[in-house]
Amino acid sequence: MKFTELPTPCYLLDENRLVQNLAVLRDVARRTGAKILLAQKAFSMFSVYPLIREYLAGTTASGLYEARLGHEEFGGETHVYAPAYAEGEFREILEYADHIVFNSFTQWKAYGSLARAAGKSCGLRLNPECSTQPSDHAMYDPCGPDSRLGITIENFQPELLDGIEGFHFHTLCEQNSDDLVRTVAAFEQNFGQYMDGLKWINLGGGHHITRADYDVETLVHCIDYLQKKYKVQVYLEPGEAVVLNAGYLVATVLEVMHNHKDIAILDTSAACHMPDVLEVPYRPPVYRGGEPG
Repeated sequence: MKFTELPTPCYLLDENRLVQNLAVLRDVARRTGAKILLAQKAFSMFSVYPLIREYLAGTTASGLYEARLGHEEFGGETHVYAPAYAEGEFREILEYADHIVFNSFTQWKAYGSLARAAGKSCGLRLNPECSTQPSDHAMYDPCGPDSRLGITIENFQPELLDGIEGFHFHTLCEQNSDDLVRTVAAFEQNFGQYMDGLKWINLGGGHHITRADYDVETLVHCIDYLQKKYKVQVYLEPGEAVVLNAGYLVATVLEVMHNHKDIAILDTSAACHMPDVLEVPYRPPVYRGGEPG
């Protein structure tokens, strides 16, 4: 079926391109021993989870329903992080999660004993306060001023680390491995002294690993360095990199009107179907008259 024959609006996934991305990620995992997880907040088309789980180790979730989706439809490891947990939902999350990451020592004190009693591996999200975001992404910068995401060194309480098995940080967005190197250096400066005895470190997402110009060798070196120095399991949780350039939103132009310039009226909506176009903003490539080139 050609693009012009599809009912619109619809999302179309290119399975061949998806597999190409997954092969790159699996190669990194095999070379380093790192475990790579699918960040479901970026992609949760569970109809292709059976394919993706042939390449990746599990999923990450930002709440109860993503945790359930990953556990039931994907399998493997299920990791959960949220800035704060609601007590009722947290007890149900324990049915699905393997790793649970807490955003503060307050959350750890509130729910850590429940998680440990359920046999979960518990970690803390840390804020290395190393901003690598471009200026147009400032509102999404996890290391920006007044960020709610992660524990800063000023608020770190080493006396409360008993039972913590891992650290997590997520600071990148569509970035190359040089920004990861900078972040790891900042992380080590602030928190490296507390790594002894931990089992894992999660480097978060935002790694644009499947982009053509991404420096995979630097990523491999960074993972090897952390695993050798601290004797920990390294996790990565890319989202966009899993499906980069592997899908399309197919729409129909219903009318073209003119008001100082030509304006196309579509049967789709950026607000509903491509919110990042408005929020970040992104400027997606647009193909017209049939198949993308």
